[in-house]
Amino acid sequence: MNKKYVALSIASVMSAFFAMGILDIIGIATNYVKVDFQLSDTFVGILSFMLFLSFLLFSVPTGALMNKIGQKKTVMLSILVMCAALSCLLISYTLPSVVVFFLILGVGITLIQVGLSPLLANIVSGKSLASALTFGQFVKALGSFLIPILGAWASFYLGSWRYLFPFLIAYSILSILILHFTPIHEQKVSKSMSMKAAFSLLGHRVILLSFLSMLCHVGLDVGMNIASPKLMVERVGGSIEVATYANSVYFLFRTVGCFLGSLVLSKVSHKVFYNVSMLIIILGAVGLFFADNVYTLYLCIGLVAIGNSNVYPIIVSRCMLYLPDNKNEVSALMVTGLFGGAIFPLIMGIASDAMNTQVGGLIVLSLGILYMMFWSVRVKEQ
Repeated sequence: MNKKYVALSIASVMSAFFAMGILDIIGIATNYVKVDFQLSDTFVGILSFMLFLSFLLFSVPTGALMNKIGQKKTVMLSILVMCAALSCLLISYTLPSVVVFFLILGVGITLIQVGLSPLLANIVSGKSLASALTFGQFVKALGSFLIPILGAWASFYLGSWRYLFPFLIAYSILSILILHFTPIHEQKVSKSMSMKAAFSLLGHRVILLSFLSMLCHVGLDVGMNIASPKLMVERVGGSIEVATYANSVYFLFRTVGCFLGSLVLSKVSHKVFYNVSMLIIILGAVGLFFADNVYTLYLCIGLVAIGNSNVYPIIVSRCMLYLPDNKNEVSALMVTGLFGGAIFPLIMGIASDAMNTQVGGLIVLSLGILYMMFWSVRVKEQ
């Protein structure tokens, strides 16, 4: 395959990964909305639940759509949908419009999550796929890292975090144009996809255990993204604008972890890498129960982030290599597992309200971490 074609194709797909990072603003959105409308943790959890319900409802239909219109067009459509969500909140900032925003954003995130991995698999294949997917997560994490900082900047200097949206929309349109004008040869899909066909893959033990681990991985990722600022306020005080820098710390370490993973995963055993990642997560999670100052909290948040940064590509690549002829189905099913991002924040919010402390949420996250450890023991390396 022509090296210039490969480089250009990868670059165009990476522009979409970056768009996914800057448009997936659930972390800062939930925290700003909570303060602006004086919402409880439980109600914020319900908002997150509605967004991530899209992964459960639309992942498999997105896979079917992808079979018909192609993976690149699906990704381009997803970016347009997320821009529509931002426009909705930019035009009207009321509680009903916030609800609509979360619903539309969830559909857009579902579309891009389902489409990007198979699209990249057309360019990179075999055991290099995990490394390529990790690099994509690194690029996405760069965008996610910038968003809390830019959101705080817009809040301080422009009057509202929402005034960041026009800049995000402008980049998104540029990303769509880059994808449109870059030729990517997609593998032909001859069979149609149904809910039954996709979920029948859960009959494979590896796929079932991986699906449950995906629920926990995303629950940990989103849970930390939502809980970190609230944990900062509870332990050390300060405004929500300052506390949201904890999100940037999380994504900074996640970005570093993804970058290291893209370099290392092609050279070492995925299982060993995963187990080391789990040890780092455990160290950070235990520390969060006791940390009582800014720098210790930042360190523990960072450890969880760097440990959790490469779990998604390891699970997805493991499943795609296990069933190479069912990439679209596997991708759709694994993205359905992102529904964990709805389950965990909702339960965390209820637990935190019940205990009147963010420790309740940390306990919920710890249960997910225990299962992720179990996945490594039960699933053999391909």
